[in-house]
Amino acid sequence: MDLSAISPTLLLASLMVAATPILLAALGELVVEKSGVLNLGVEGMMITGAICGFAIAVETGSPVVGFIAAAVGGALLSLIFGILTQFLLSNQVATGLALTLFGLGLSSLLGQSYVGIRPPAVGKLDLGPLADIPFIGPVLFNHDLMVYLSLALCVGTWAVLKYTRAGLILRAVGENHDAAHALGYKVVKVRLLAIMFGGACAGLGGAYLSLIRVPQWTEGMTAGAGWIALAIVVFASWRPLRVLLGAYLFGGVTVLQLNLQAAGMAIPVEYLSMSPYLITIVVLVIMSAPRKGGKARASLAAPACLGRAFHASH
Repeated sequence: MDLSAISPTLLLASLMVAATPILLAALGELVVEKSGVLNLGVEGMMITGAICGFAIAVETGSPVVGFIAAAVGGALLSLIFGILTQFLLSNQVATGLALTLFGLGLSSLLGQSYVGIRPPAVGKLDLGPLADIPFIGPVLFNHDLMVYLSLALCVGTWAVLKYTRAGLILRAVGENHDAAHALGYKVVKVRLLAIMFGGACAGLGGAYLSLIRVPQWTEGMTAGAGWIALAIVVFASWRPLRVLLGAYLFGGVTVLQLNLQAAGMAIPVEYLSMSPYLITIVVLVIMSAPRKGGKARASLAAPACLGRAFHASH
């Protein structure tokens, strides 16, 4: 095994790229869960965004239009979930799982004619002399626009939830929807908007995979990224800045195992490939472990109404 073949600069730069789709999807799901809704359809929305963004980018020649189409596609798919759970009061867990299966099947159907096609290239953002700074420049200032938008979205989500009236209403609906309804807030409307925001973010994450990280369309290319995003929300204790940490942790492990494979590490490839998911599970178990005395960690408290249906007549 030749560890000298692994470049720390390229490793850290690749980490940011690998973490971006997970970060986008996890931030969207965090907002959804803050509103009191559990949407397990993240994987389906990501893969739908991946094919919508890829197909539109190929047809129009514009990656920007492709990303917009991906956000719209993910939001529309999530709207189906929203209508079923908020108006027809279907079970959120079952509906989310069905949404994932539907998204996987729909993307496979839509993507049949796009296999083997290269999408239009997405260029790096020109940050001038910043990109020329030794080590720091290639790591932090030599990426595409979506990497920086995902970071801005993380900070923006944190600020909105913590400091704005809209964030306060969203958290109130997630903690006690009956009290929020009694105060005159439109619980269903708030949750529908949160669900569509989550779908748009998941769609953007999927499009990042198909247009930038792996610039091609492959059936099932999300490969469990949506489920990892769901786990990261729990790992982050429903806090946006911790979501950033979780996404970059997973991205780092993913990139590291690929580099170890390339360096010829004497471990079966299958074990290296499963390592990001295994480490995610271990971290979740550690985070979920009760403190001394058997009490659960206060920081892990989920929104009180998470997964509960809202009946306006109550």
